[in-house]
Amino acid sequence: MDFLRLILMSVLSAAAMFAIAKVSGHKQVAQLDFFDYISGITIGSIAAELATELEDPWKPLTALAVYAGIAAVLRAVTTKCQKSRKYINGTPTVILDNSKLYRENMKKAKLDLSEFMLMCRQAGYFNLCDIQTAVYEYDGRLSILPVSTARPATPSDLNLSPTQETLFTEVIMDGRILDENLKRMGLNIRWLQKRLKEQGYQSADEVFLGICGKDHALTLFRGE
Repeated sequence: MDFLRLILMSVLSAAAMFAIAKVSGHKQVAQLDFFDYISGITIGSIAAELATELEDPWKPLTALAVYAGIAAVLRAVTTKCQKSRKYINGTPTVILDNSKLYRENMKKAKLDLSEFMLMCRQAGYFNLCDIQTAVYEYDGRLSILPVSTARPATPSDLNLSPTQETLFTEVIMDGRILDENLKRMGLNIRWLQKRLKEQGYQSADEVFLGICGKDHALTLFRGE
């Protein structure tokens, strides 16, 4: 009986975590701000307790609801009131600008010189002279504006006007034809089968991934 209750509580815990994650949004699985990081750890700990709590499951479940409610309220506040973001999320900090390092700003951001150099190298800048401005964002990432002579050339620099690229749409995945995606592009199964044969495939079962661009050019990948 206890084993069955343990399974049921584990399912309830997973369902509660899934619901909280949906309410919190994709930010929970991307770069987190300070409060999201703390609440994520706490909610995970409470959910683990809920999975094994057989006597009074409502206690950790209530705690989960409270933390989810606090996160939702703070998110609403920061969305509607810009001034509150400074105190809840923090503000970006300029670390380097025009060849000048701001030591006091590094202290405020709790960022030492070694960490700053590491983040510059990770961004592809091994020479600080190539950096015009470096901003330490409140989510812990470093945004870099390179000097004009060090940034990559763009088509406009070369007086070129390339055709705008668009996203590709998956029409075959794991050998399965995605009918809805085909219809969305104004295509059909007959068109796809014809293109498959033109590229040497007898059926979609032989294709691991098939993507199609706005120009209806079909690219196929065979699984190995």
